[in-house]
Parts: sequence; C-alpha cells; structure tokens
Amino acid sequence: MAKKPTGEFTARKLKKTRKTLRWSEEKYKRRVLNLKKKSDPLVGAPQARGIVLEKVGIEAKQPNSAIRKCVKVQLIKNGRLITSFAPGNGAINFIDEHDEVLVEGIGGSKGKSYGDLPGVRWKVIKVNNVSLNEMVKGRKEKPVR
Repeated sequence: MAKKPTGEFTARKLKKTRKTLRWSEEKYKRRVLNLKKKSDPLVGAPQARGIVLEKVGIEAKQPNSAIRKCVKVQLIKNGRLITSFAPGNGAINFIDEHDEVLVEGIGGSKGKSYGDLPGVRWKVIKVNNVSLNEMVKGRKEKPVR
C-alpha cells in the first residue's frame, strides 16, 4: 500500500482520498443516503396511526417461554404492515379488529426489537384516541364507535 502523501501542498489530495474512502464506512453511507428513513415504516416519525387487521400471539425467544400478545397494524400514512406489541396485563382485550391505534417505537437498541420479542419493533399506546395504559388500569373506558 502506498504511503500517505505528506508535504506542503498535499491538503487537496488528502481531502479527495478521504472523501472517496468514506463510502466504505457503513454508518457514513447509511446517513448520507438516508437509508434508515427509507427502510423505516414510520418514515422517521416518532408515532403513527394505523388500523388493526388481526390479533396475533408471538412466542418469546429462548430462554423465556410465553405468548406475547401483539396486533398486526396497517399504517394509514403509507399502507405498510407492522407487528405491534400490546403492553399491559389484559391489554389485548381492549383492542379489537378495525380499531384505530397509535403506535410508537418499543425502545430497543438502534430501533430494533426489544427484549424477547422477535421482530416486533413497535408498541400500541392509544386505541380509538384513548390511552391503552389508562384502560388497563381501569381509569378510562373504551369508547363505543
């Protein structure tokens, strides 16, 4: 490999080399080409609305053994399908098919899945504009549509 140029007038050459070689860095490429935003179903937004298509039970990863209650949601903004977790004891009972839900990131590292939920990156926070947490705690009732 050639030695890096040194000397009084090499700034242009060094700058040009750095510019071309940066494209081999994964993080630089993802940032400059906005790849995270393009692959993200919420398109960079913190929360999104969607319609519940079906309720599904997802098995927890090893060494845990449980069926986590989740829902398949079709986003209103772009029609994409995502799987969203229903947090709370008995929370799935407050969610029915064709309900409008508000989803947000579940809080896994780098926007990935959280804990023992394989492939689930989102959680439900509101059902028909009422907080799911409030309904689980019994403070509010689900509105009849």
